[in-house]
Amino acid sequence: MYKDLFPINWSDFHFLRPQFLWLLVAVLVLVIISLIAMRQEMKWKKIIAPHLRKYVISKGSNTAKFWMHMLLLFTMAFGILALAGPTWKKVEVPGQKLETPMVVLLDLSQSMMAEDIQPNRLERAKFKIQDLIKYNPRARMALVGFAGTAHTIVPLTKDYEIVKSHVEGLKPSTMPFPGSDLNAALVLGDSLTQVTKAPGTIVLFSDDFSEKERMILNNFVRESKNKVIILPMNTVGGSEIPSPNSRYNIKDSKGEPVRSFLDANIMASLQAIEGIDVQTLTLDDSDVELIAKKISKNLVFNEKPEEKEDDWRDAGLLLVVPMAFCMLLWYRKGWVLYGLVFVLLTSCNSETSFQDLWYTEDYQGQRLSDAGDYKAAAEAYKDPLRKGVAYFKDEDYESAITAFSKDTTAVGSYNLGLAYFKNGDYAAAQYAFGMAAEMDPTMDAAVANNNMLQKMLPGTDKMSAENAEESAGEQKAKNERNEDMEDLSGGGQEATKEDMKKKRKEENVDTDIRKGKELDEVPDDVKASMQQQNKDKVLMRKVDDDPTLFLQRKFKYQVKKYNIKPKSTDETEW
Repeated sequence: MYKDLFPINWSDFHFLRPQFLWLLVAVLVLVIISLIAMRQEMKWKKIIAPHLRKYVISKGSNTAKFWMHMLLLFTMAFGILALAGPTWKKVEVPGQKLETPMVVLLDLSQSMMAEDIQPNRLERAKFKIQDLIKYNPRARMALVGFAGTAHTIVPLTKDYEIVKSHVEGLKPSTMPFPGSDLNAALVLGDSLTQVTKAPGTIVLFSDDFSEKERMILNNFVRESKNKVIILPMNTVGGSEIPSPNSRYNIKDSKGEPVRSFLDANIMASLQAIEGIDVQTLTLDDSDVELIAKKISKNLVFNEKPEEKEDDWRDAGLLLVVPMAFCMLLWYRKGWVLYGLVFVLLTSCNSETSFQDLWYTEDYQGQRLSDAGDYKAAAEAYKDPLRKGVAYFKDEDYESAITAFSKDTTAVGSYNLGLAYFKNGDYAAAQYAFGMAAEMDPTMDAAVANNNMLQKMLPGTDKMSAENAEESAGEQKAKNERNEDMEDLSGGGQEATKEDMKKKRKEENVDTDIRKGKELDEVPDDVKASMQQQNKDKVLMRKVDDDPTLFLQRKFKYQVKKYNIKPKSTDETEW
């Protein structure tokens, strides 16, 4: 443990806690008092007759008393020097290995519908994202769509199939506002990477890079830890932008068709900025293959330990050895008690408390947890599993995720999934539950939660049985019961125009599960519950085979709830 401390480098020798050296003054005072007391005792011996001294003065060797005082001096001196923390070598702290994240920013503005790249820019961008997934960059991936505002489509996840399923149906009408707010997209993408200290990669699929976008990207990479890879989705020749509501193209204020094209000078200036890499668009998938290789190559980030003023090896424990040897000689009448008091009042670590002498850190954490102080308990625990549970109970889910990530057992992965779930990252929760189920197939809770999230993630909403019954009742009130023998019931008959004008009637079907009404907004009381099958029935209703409809409603709900508004601009919104 201390082999690398020697030989001593006297040029670097110093004390970590030099203020404790003042205690040597107290030791010196005690030595002086002891010597004065011994001197007074010697005067009495001169007055008393030699043959009476053994009856008047207690027996004992003056030499032994002197050496015991010296022994006390050395013992206290060693203890004080140990408490001061002598050191001459720095602590070598290995850097923590972190996994770098990746965020894909997809431009969903109307200009992405231009057809200078077949079939159009947006469809080609979606193909490129699917090719990027095919080459498996191995990093956790998030997907952000932006137009007039930016929204998270898929949070960070390693399940690329979720990203792939959400990409296919994206279009400009999915976004609540037209436009192209690149700055909002970069800010949102940067926030998604804050779950780790490792620098991430922002992969941008967009078009129409002007001087404004160049300044935005330049400021972003200067202030962010993340780097940006740009894959421009337009050509030098460019194309006119089709109007979203007609067969004609968008025109400017002068009545001229707006033409969107790639500015080679702007792209060259972007390439010259440190932290930005412009990847040339190719007809095959070699461009995204190169991007995937770059991300995989820098997947693991070694975090450099922070520099600290007291980042030195504390060699004070070495002085405990001679101190303990001196104390062994105290095992005589009267000395053991003083030695015990001295041990309790000294320490080689300024952070050591009185409880540390009797209780382990995990036991101290358990006592705090039993008292309901979960935050203090989490800080006291050393075991990552117990630390994560304490943070979870304190509703600090980010810290709980960090703690559970250090536990590689199936239980740790399961708890990690619960923390991700509570934090709103359902994709990461599903991945963690899947890992737990893979490590321990007998863990029924992990298997059930994994299956449930697999059904939810493509875009599902769930309603309580009470809401479902209420919805069914409302629907039933609107319809009329079909009491006719034959009324638009099929059977090979062809409905006439008169039949089509009739009010539709419903068939009476006995069932204990009723379909909930389709909502225009996500309700406030939507909660993720994990109920067993024998409990209250919960209806999982799939919004659409394509999650685009769900995303469209989700973004509108976010805009309304958080009062999100696009930045005012004088430019035409495309």
